[in-house]
Amino acid sequence: MVGVSPSTVSRVLNDRSSSCASEAVKQKIWEAAHEINYIPNSAARRLKLGETEETPTLRLAIVLARTDHLQQDPFFRELYRELEIEILKEGYSLTGTLTAAEAEQLTPGQFDGILILGRCFGSLLQTLSECTRHLVGIWRNPINYEIDEVVCDGREAARLAVSYLIEKGHRKIGYIGDCSNESRYVGYTETMILHQLPLDYDCIVSTDHTEQSGYEAMLQIRQVSGMTAVFCANDISAVGALRALREHRVSDRRKISVISIDNIEEAQSTRPMLTTVHIPRKDMAHVALQILTDRIRRGHTEKMRVEFPCQVVERESVFDN
Repeated sequence: MVGVSPSTVSRVLNDRSSSCASEAVKQKIWEAAHEINYIPNSAARRLKLGETEETPTLRLAIVLARTDHLQQDPFFRELYRELEIEILKEGYSLTGTLTAAEAEQLTPGQFDGILILGRCFGSLLQTLSECTRHLVGIWRNPINYEIDEVVCDGREAARLAVSYLIEKGHRKIGYIGDCSNESRYVGYTETMILHQLPLDYDCIVSTDHTEQSGYEAMLQIRQVSGMTAVFCANDISAVGALRALREHRVSDRRKISVISIDNIEEAQSTRPMLTTVHIPRKDMAHVALQILTDRIRRGHTEKMRVEFPCQVVERESVFDN
């Protein structure tokens, strides 16, 4: 399937060192393994390694707390894929992938551990806690140490994005994204106020985080006088905003800069290529699984939080003003 030798495939699937193959080859092999639902033969692996004691396979589940379909949110789709790869590498079993509604029907003992994609509150978190004590959340904004969590702070990511626009000379900066109980909106407003820049509500649009919403929001605000840049709360909204700018040019002389958060794969294929704040999905997935298995094996008992830094990835969609 991949066009490499069986020995190369074996080394990649069994050797986690960086020297066994190039990153491109390793990625192709793991994608092929995912495509055919490859599960490592633990008995054969133990025989080859000379091991006799069998380690029980963990039954793990992933709960999609913020979306019903992975296709709706490329960030969580790519994070989900990284988790699948990590689970496969460790030889565990991904027994279930559940939406929030499906997870509400869980009963205790169905899974050894659960990974939650997207922040959840209230009844869902209570239900999951009753099913198992082995929970890890992966999301952009921390909660109050209710469960183990791996985060990359959306508020800080927004501050980085808006500060970058200000460094580029922009002073009237719009916002596209959720404005209710959303830390990225808080980060946007705080940064504007910190730099003594006025908030113009004519160029602030509260939307859900979809490509079509980003497209429609940009059509709404692109003509606002003096606005030279827009911060979108996530990449897929920014992809829609850039499409609106391509299809409905304000003028040949006026350019509107666009920046966002996530650094999804599509950020490099849109035109212009999207300047964005990188969220380290691969590392977050790796650490989340390590924390989950450590808790299952009683390596730690206190609730813990691991927070990853974020950084601006400069591309083509931000211009000097």
